[in-house]
Amino acid sequence: MNTIDKLIKSHRSVRRYQQENNIDEEVILDMIRVAQHASSSHFVQAYSIIMVSDQELKERLSSLSSNSHVATCNKFLLFCADLERLNIACNMHGKVIESQSAENLLVATIDTALVAQNFSLIAESRGYGICFIGGMRNEPILISELLKLPKKVFPLFGMAIGIPDEQNEVKPRLPIESIVHKDFYDSSQYEAILKFYDQQMKVYYQSRSENKKDIGWSEPMSDYMSHKNRMDMMKHLNEKGFNRD
Repeated sequence: MNTIDKLIKSHRSVRRYQQENNIDEEVILDMIRVAQHASSSHFVQAYSIIMVSDQELKERLSSLSSNSHVATCNKFLLFCADLERLNIACNMHGKVIESQSAENLLVATIDTALVAQNFSLIAESRGYGICFIGGMRNEPILISELLKLPKKVFPLFGMAIGIPDEQNEVKPRLPIESIVHKDFYDSSQYEAILKFYDQQMKVYYQSRSENKKDIGWSEPMSDYMSHKNRMDMMKHLNEKGFNRD
């Protein structure tokens, strides 16, 4: 494996950080500048990043997202789908943005995810630990008010970053046979593959250094996916001026 292969395959979420060491703001900005070179649909670059250093704000975001490590990380980044900058570009040329189309919502979401993944790889390559925080979508309107996000800017997820104070094991991923389909989609082997993967995950959970448990992958996924999660998301998107299709 080359260096990039090893870096990607070593990814693990980090939730405990060294409190005596901080990360200089310019270091974060430098990593963001590099991350900006991610691909972007039609080069719209429909994202914004809120860098949060203020401890009171971090603690409030920690509470709203139900993630304690948001308050204890060295720096916290909120990644937002952003059509407001493009709205202003349209206004400059006497045009009206179509912010309520599903396509523009998807474009902004994908652009944001791509730049965030770039940033995470850059941060890990420099020895920092990161953790994506999907809990920012628990209370997107309250978070928008807290951080003064205008309409057409939606908080998608956060990222805690810091100097790691833990060393977690890497989780085994799904077997490649379950995600790669040759020519046509084929789900006929899913059950057999998932039973095999369940055993792999049980071995991982029972052998890791912390939080051992006797469970596979399909059972917790069935619990999660059968719950009604964040069912008011469309309402929140509409309030922020996004998709009404």
